[in-house]
Amino acid sequence: MFRDHNSARGAQGCGHAHGKHGHFRSEHFRRPKYNLPLNIADNETNFEVYVYALGYAKENIKISVQDDILYISGTRTVDEDNLPNFSKQEYPVKSFERMLNLNGQVNVDAITARQEDGVLIITLPKNAEAQKPSQQIPVN
Repeated sequence: MFRDHNSARGAQGCGHAHGKHGHFRSEHFRRPKYNLPLNIADNETNFEVYVYALGYAKENIKISVQDDILYISGTRTVDEDNLPNFSKQEYPVKSFERMLNLNGQVNVDAITARQEDGVLIITLPKNAEAQKPSQQIPVN
């Protein structure tokens, strides 16, 4: 399906532990500092990307596609004099960046986005090729 790209800034110190089917194993994977968690639903006619963007106003989120890569970023203002003293930090405070390779499966002219309860939902309509059902190969 999609390949997740880390930005040069976000990939610093990132361990890439790939498990079965190329998914990340959470016990060995550290999310890059500037990435928010996301889920991708594979529906019949579209993909839906759910980005946990709590605290980011929709006016401060940018979504674009260039060279078949979906770019998602956001910023928010934080009082620099009153930053939290985290003992553990798993999501960014000021900004985030995500990049997903669309692998030629998406009609980029029909992408839509909305924000609900702090979750950014990006709908990526599948192109005709991506909507074809998978082919089963019998083992003889």
